Amino acid sequence: MHFSIPETEVRSGENGSTYVAYNIHVNGVLHCRVRYSQLLGLHEQIKKEYGSNVVPAFPPKKIFTLTPAEVEQRREQLEKYMQAVRQDPLLGASELFNSFLRKAQQETQQIPTEEVALDICLSNGQKVTVNILTSDQTEDVLDAVATKLDLPDDLVGYFSLFLIREGEDGGLTFVRKLQEFELPYVSITSLRSSEFHILLRKSYWDMAYDNDVMDNRVGLNLLYAQTVSDIERGWILVNKDQHRQLKSLQEKGSKKEFIHLGQTLKYYGYIKFDPCITDFPEKGCQVIVSAGNNELNFHVKLPNEQMKEGSFKVTRMRCWRVTSSQVPIANGTTNPCSSAKCDIKLELAFEYLMSKDRLQWVTITSQQAIMMSICLQSMVDELMVKKSGGSIKKMLRKKHNGSIHRADSQQAVKSPPLLDSPDPNREQVLKLSTKLSSVSLRAISASNSANDISGNDFHGNYAFEGIGDDDL
Repeated sequence: MHFSIPETEVRSGENGSTYVAYNIHVNGVLHCRVRYSQLLGLHEQIKKEYGSNVVPAFPPKKIFTLTPAEVEQRREQLEKYMQAVRQDPLLGASELFNSFLRKAQQETQQIPTEEVALDICLSNGQKVTVNILTSDQTEDVLDAVATKLDLPDDLVGYFSLFLIREGEDGGLTFVRKLQEFELPYVSITSLRSSEFHILLRKSYWDMAYDNDVMDNRVGLNLLYAQTVSDIERGWILVNKDQHRQLKSLQEKGSKKEFIHLGQTLKYYGYIKFDPCITDFPEKGCQVIVSAGNNELNFHVKLPNEQMKEGSFKVTRMRCWRVTSSQVPIANGTTNPCSSAKCDIKLELAFEYLMSKDRLQWVTITSQQAIMMSICLQSMVDELMVKKSGGSIKKMLRKKHNGSIHRADSQQAVKSPPLLDSPDPNREQVLKLSTKLSSVSLRAISASNSANDISGNDFHGNYAFEGIGDDDL
């Protein structure tokens, strides 16, 4: 998740005095407004709970009223602090940090705690209405949906809630997976648009785990509905003969057989992203990216109108990073961004092993870059569980019941930061896994671009030691 504090506001207090509010954004959208004193209180609580050595530096108090320059300096310092806490595997997953953000979100949107009805969409277009509290967190809402559907507890962790946007043409844009630090009702209500919905969808990648889900009637129906939907949307490719077979199985009500046939089709279980821009195989190419089967699939339109397709395996990615920057909305000026006149530009860049001795950066410019990064991280988590002989069911159950204590378990890769600063002097890289011990985590200069790309080969022919293709 991309945490930022791009702006401040001077607001009026209850006694008529004024104060500076710091607007915390997640993925470029306002999450909450907080005062310095609130963040200081959070900092003191974290220090008390985890010790001073773990907590990042916090901007000091000032005796006198801050000048505009000092307010800006504090804004930058608080932004770095929030990013550092969120990126820390222990602090960022702590209930202390997440509960602070949930409470601040609710207070900012001025939504009182009360019982409400919330619609959750299923893949087949149906909606499940659950009765919840406005203050219920993501896990509470997921539990309520599971209860309403009669989905067993041991299968709840196989599914997640996603924030999606439905276009006028019926197309779906995956905005993000709902996180533990937000209140789903408040998140969807604050968008004030009927285009946004909350969708229930499976949260794993390896189709081998479909068998666990299909053993249950409700799980089978959910998986079947998702498969049908993905085929109808064109996310799964089907030829005429396969379409005939699928239709026959549908008519017979053979859901398991339908899914088994679906598993043999191209792009089964993939998430398809909106058209975006890449610099591979050359700069400025239009691309449709799909995530699944431990890879990012590219369907690229070259400048000469030629179409090219290929895949980047996650096991050949040395590392990846997501960067953000503010860009002016086209208005004929070159003035710096103001809060009302700039957009957030997101980029996902990964370093890929094209051949045994050649690593190359590939960049995707997309507003869904963070969602792509989350997909990559969850693929790595699954691979590491499988590599260590662990149980995906245990991992999912731990995720559902609370944060994975990664330091205490070898079943999941340590979760590094998903987003680094656009400042090249303090960029960080998302390391693939602790298994790739021969590759060190290091800063990367902004000059390390993919401008030297000369080949069109989408596939490397060498795998890193530790998670090779033979291990999958």
